[in-house]
Amino acid sequence: MKNIYQLIPDIQHLVGKKDGWFTPELAKSFGEDVARRVSEKFNSPETAPTLRLSQMGPKCPCALWHSIHSPGEAEALPPWAEIKFAFGHIHEALFITLAKAAGHEVTGEQDEISVDGVKGHRDCVIDGCVVDIKSTSSLAFKKFKERTIKGSDSFGYLEQLDAYLVGSLDDPLVRVKDRAYDIAIDKTLGHMVLYEHTLRTDIKEKVARAKAIVARTAAPTCECGTVPDGKSGNIKLDVKASYSPQKYLCKPNLRTFIYSDGPRFLTHVERLPDVPEIRRPSSRPGLRSPGRELHPHNCLQQSLLTGSH
Repeated sequence: MKNIYQLIPDIQHLVGKKDGWFTPELAKSFGEDVARRVSEKFNSPETAPTLRLSQMGPKCPCALWHSIHSPGEAEALPPWAEIKFAFGHIHEALFITLAKAAGHEVTGEQDEISVDGVKGHRDCVIDGCVVDIKSTSSLAFKKFKERTIKGSDSFGYLEQLDAYLVGSLDDPLVRVKDRAYDIAIDKTLGHMVLYEHTLRTDIKEKVARAKAIVARTAAPTCECGTVPDGKSGNIKLDVKASYSPQKYLCKPNLRTFIYSDGPRFLTHVERLPDVPEIRRPSSRPGLRSPGRELHPHNCLQQSLLTGSH
């Protein structure tokens, strides 16, 4: 019987062969899986947001509260971000197809699980192990490859594994009960790595904390990270906080300036930057006010309009 540690070498050996292993039946299954995932991504109707197991990582409590109570006021994702997330679904479908073709046992795909009433969907179970598949940048991939992710897991990837494993402990499909695995795929270079994660015992406390935050009648104090913006005396959001859709709810006086290397979100302005400033983007897709109200992370659009290439 194959095991999880053989998974990536088996896939790499398989794709190097030129003997017709990617059969019409396999192609049909892969195509149907991609079509289903992308269709769900773009066609699923909007529903009232609920707390999910994917939100158990380190997150500003104010942003977490607003993600449930003020979803219509969140910053809308730009089209390129929607496409980027669709690529993640395609990469996941491809990896699962390759794992099956390489002779590994793949079960429990997208099964719903629950930890103390908070639900989520694990990616799959491979060779009896809970597996989460991540389509990553080269920088994030390096953290998995060098096993430094545990010390710099700002987006809560490992909390997801803890939650999915705890929620799967009574599942007979899951034979390995003390470990779970991230498959990181470098979406630029195609490299893959298996990251083994040992179950931590505090995930239920994190679930309870998140439930208590969203049960509040008013938003808690913002804990978005900030850092000095060089020697100007200005203070800006850190990288993680800058990508939060709730950043303008957490920081109502946030000001956004477009530099040649991208946007900077200033929480304190000591010295006015000599670059364009934009107003807060509309939270509703397609709604734009006159003037320079543009999505702050669309740097190409910004550079074309401001002349900074």
